[in-house]
Amino acid sequence: MPTFANLGTTWFALIGLLWAGYLFLEGFDFGVSVMRPLVSRDETDTRLCLNVIGPVWDGNEVWVLTAGGATFAAFPLWYARLFNGFYLALFLALVFLIARGVSFEFRGKVAAPAWRRTWDGANFLGSLVAAVVWGVAFTDLAHGLPLGPGGRYQGGLPGLLHPVAVLGGVATLALVSLHGLVFLSLKTTGDLAERARRLSLPVGVAAAALLAGVVAWVATAGRPAVGGQLPGAVPLGLGAAGVAAVATAAVLARSGRDKAAFGATGLAVLAAMGAVWSRMFPAVFPASNRATNGLTIAAAASQHNTLVVMTVVAACFVPFVLAYQGWTYWVFRQRLSRPPAAAPGPSTGARP
Repeated sequence: MPTFANLGTTWFALIGLLWAGYLFLEGFDFGVSVMRPLVSRDETDTRLCLNVIGPVWDGNEVWVLTAGGATFAAFPLWYARLFNGFYLALFLALVFLIARGVSFEFRGKVAAPAWRRTWDGANFLGSLVAAVVWGVAFTDLAHGLPLGPGGRYQGGLPGLLHPVAVLGGVATLALVSLHGLVFLSLKTTGDLAERARRLSLPVGVAAAALLAGVVAWVATAGRPAVGGQLPGAVPLGLGAAGVAAVATAAVLARSGRDKAAFGATGLAVLAAMGAVWSRMFPAVFPASNRATNGLTIAAAASQHNTLVVMTVVAACFVPFVLAYQGWTYWVFRQRLSRPPAAAPGPSTGARP
């Protein structure tokens, strides 16, 4: 039987994997929505962009729900500290995610151009703000936070907006924008796909530069020594791998190697999240000040029996969830093409 400490570490890693999966899948959704105004030339292009992500965006959000539920069950104290310290930021992300989700459903209900523009704006802003908020939050966790006794965050909302966290939010937005452009070029044909490829190079260069700045800043920031923490070379190496993957993806996308480029942007997302999680370990809520060691995995974890039950349930059901989501992507694997003559009328979520 695995020890309590090993199960706690296992669930810490699994929650990191869930967040990485969420940002890998929902990241290209965000990117398509953010880049849509730059690549679309008319209503048909807009409908193509929305229909590329229409069948999968809500399934992708299951990953963030699972990550939140797993955190609540496996690390209730971590969950409490996150919602205590990050409440306003998480509430902001939730509001914009709701507006984004509603926009997919409501856009095609009325044919009026003003109505469509309103929900297009909600889709754009919801994706942009959510991407930035997640980037700020994870950069804060990698950098560390001003904590008091018991791992309580003391900085308020302004404390979350440390300059490196803001830079991390912008870098995350650039990374998901590249991810979305690559996915769009992979899933469409013609001029729309070509415009996405052309934009991939400048967006990729910006993303690589911003991500490199975040990695260097976090790597050189001092942090309290915690027993069992990983060598600094581990998160630094993962972060550098993420930067290299972004630069590679930009070059591959511009040359039309869409599948390889998408694999590279996906690798960049996974490497970036790996860098955050390895930088945090063994704390789930790391401190930037030396008054406390932060909230550790052992201190935040649930009882041993709870972790055992969670492990058994996850082993039984997660394969079915992965199989179902994989089947969904297989069903909607075809590229979308612009019709010879764009038919007027509101988008209904069906393929143009």
